[in-house]
Amino acid sequence: MNDRPQHVTGGMPLWKPDKQRIANSNMLAFMRAARPGAAPDYPDLYQWSIEEPAAFWSAVWDFCAVIAATKGEKILVNAEAMPEAQWFPDARLNFAQNLLAHSGDSPAIIFSNERADRRELSWDDLRAHVASVAAELKLLGVAPGDRVAGLLPNLPETVIAMLATTSIGAIWSSCSPDFGLQGIVDRFGQIEPKVLIGVDGYYYNGKTIDCRETLSQVAAALPQLQCLFVVSYLSERPEFDPIPKARAFPAPHADDSALEFVALPFNHPVYILYTSGTTGLPKSIVHGAGGTLLQHRKEHVLHTDIKPGQRVFYYTTCGWMMWHWLVSSLASKATVILYDGAPMHPDAGVLWRLADYERIDVFGTSAKYLSALEKSTYRPKDRHKLEDLKSILSTGSPLSIGSFEYVYQAIKRDVQLSSIAGGTDLISCFALGNPILPVYAGELQCRGLGMRVEVYDDAGNPTIEKKGELVCTAPFPSMPVAFWNDPGRRRYRKAYFERFSGMWCHGDYIQLTKHGGVIMFGRSDTVLNPGGVRIGTAEIYRVVEALPEVAESVVIGQEWEGDTRVVLFVKLRPGHELDDALRQNIRARLRADASPRHVPAKIIEVPDIPRTLNGKIVEIAVREVVHGREIDNADALANPAALEAFRNLPELTS
Repeated sequence: MNDRPQHVTGGMPLWKPDKQRIANSNMLAFMRAARPGAAPDYPDLYQWSIEEPAAFWSAVWDFCAVIAATKGEKILVNAEAMPEAQWFPDARLNFAQNLLAHSGDSPAIIFSNERADRRELSWDDLRAHVASVAAELKLLGVAPGDRVAGLLPNLPETVIAMLATTSIGAIWSSCSPDFGLQGIVDRFGQIEPKVLIGVDGYYYNGKTIDCRETLSQVAAALPQLQCLFVVSYLSERPEFDPIPKARAFPAPHADDSALEFVALPFNHPVYILYTSGTTGLPKSIVHGAGGTLLQHRKEHVLHTDIKPGQRVFYYTTCGWMMWHWLVSSLASKATVILYDGAPMHPDAGVLWRLADYERIDVFGTSAKYLSALEKSTYRPKDRHKLEDLKSILSTGSPLSIGSFEYVYQAIKRDVQLSSIAGGTDLISCFALGNPILPVYAGELQCRGLGMRVEVYDDAGNPTIEKKGELVCTAPFPSMPVAFWNDPGRRRYRKAYFERFSGMWCHGDYIQLTKHGGVIMFGRSDTVLNPGGVRIGTAEIYRVVEALPEVAESVVIGQEWEGDTRVVLFVKLRPGHELDDALRQNIRARLRADASPRHVPAKIIEVPDIPRTLNGKIVEIAVREVVHGREIDNADALANPAALEAFRNLPELTS
């Protein structure tokens, strides 16, 4: 068996920070502030952060200047218990207050869309508009603990609505308007929002999509709803009179002197996020204000090296946790760049023109986008200056070695490429970037500070430099407060703590490297097991999707004759067909670049690959359809019709 890591590129880093970058980094400043006299060494700092969690997270609070009515003397109570551990039990703070600490006429938010519309809000503009919306919510009786839901594109009004909601202690929950009606109701119906904030429509890929009928149906399906505010995006004066309980989104009419912040406990709920829900109703995950804030501050300030005045962009919708992560960078006094529209419309250069024009420092995207950009043959460095760009972030799925190399060859040589990984479940990351460490192809740079991440084998034993389950063996502040409507936290415990008692099992298949980095091999619940050998799906994608003929692919294990066989489905680029020569080439490349165990028994062409609305491949849904089992919630997919191509395939009967 060939079980060697498929990431080695001669052992040489693709990028190393220079001395000036290290000297000016927030990470180095934190090392000196938190541990005077200690060696400025990241492995040593990481070890301290997991061995002394109370001291570490208290130092993060102080270094990142968290604003609170009180911090309290206690930092961590019940430290040995997961999920019963309590962080900062006596603290009182407000999430929105920390994001709105800055003022003045410099830009807080810059918005652009695929039509090249542009808007800019200063810090004073943002604070005033938040004050107006918060006042309207209070008039409607919205109080701490009430839910406000947003069915919105990535607009300034979305940020304003979230900040207004959380400033008064209510809970924010959002979906992107491209969700299907049932997908929206499956989410918002669980949490019973008092107020819904929607949009009249949006633009995507050159099309105008009217949302008023969807808003009307959603409002009718939420009987407890008291008010529906409608944001005018397609028209200055939309006609929404027929929509029940609808009125225009509040205009800014106050100055920021009317802005008030309710100080609440550290674990007071701030967000409700949802899992994809492709195998049942989506889980409603409740995140606390303090844990979300503190974790994001650590990741932004220390791991991403965001500084005041810098410009931070992430291509995301409001249904993905990366929107919440992006917006938190306001707490760093950074300018948030919002973009609404298709990432390749009207052409592959649209986001890079944005990066140039808006002088973006941190550019966030998905692994899928970088792969698609590479296959489009677009080379941003040949057309754009990208003088301010210092970091590129990627998440959503494992980033291939080819995409790592493409970034340095075709985008910018002197840029820190940080593949990051975590999830909706923790609204943050287990592994991510580091401004003082090198970048190796195929590796996430490091485990996050304060996150005791280990790799466990099937027997529950820790292992190093071998593949296994991502396990977090100690509490961290951004663990969910609860699942919504989960008495006794039964579903919560089952989701994370059943596999290894008392430890968070995340469901990712990973490996720690000799560099202290992390390699991601995909979800552990989709790990292939032909002949008893465990194979991460990302190991196959890295090889197959490097082929110029393949646009994208999905691989599953099919139950066959008492064992499992590997089945690969490919979507080809225009002008190509899956003939015997291409099949042979795919198998040969997998055999040479991975191992004979990675070679699929069947390779089948399909017209499309089903994905969630956040762009993630739904391997489990494909596997269920192939085996003739029903999908509970296909409405959670961006392209549910794509699943039909996998049903009753004659190629899989022999």
